[in-house]
Amino acid sequence: QVQLVESGGGLVQSGGSLRLSCAASGRTFSSYTMGWFRSAPEKEREFVGAISWSGGRTSYADSVKGRFTISRDNAKNTLYLQMNSLQADDTAVYYCAADRLRYMFRVDPDAYDYWGQGTQVTVSS
Repeated sequence: QVQLVESGGGLVQSGGSLRLSCAASGRTFSSYTMGWFRSAPEKEREFVGAISWSGGRTSYADSVKGRFTISRDNAKNTLYLQMNSLQADDTAVYYCAADRLRYMFRVDPDAYDYWGQGTQVTVSS
């Protein structure tokens, strides 16, 4: 089992940057594909991106490609989401999630096994 805790959210002006972190408990963090999702009011939970268990491969939603970067430090049991050139449409609660399936990226949130509690990101225009 993996417990996930996000941090780093906050209020930022349009065009600014934030880095989110997701701290994982347990010795098996490196076994999981890790994903970031976001949920805005009146919208379904949306796939942001994912990273392979080794950190060697990543996948991003078109809406964030070129602006967001996912990384992980397995030695520190921590996942990161670097967000640059933030826009008002990026305002949402951001969640990290763990997927036991190691060899492909899945965009369906129901496929993920463990979730953090979320951290709010608000971008002012």
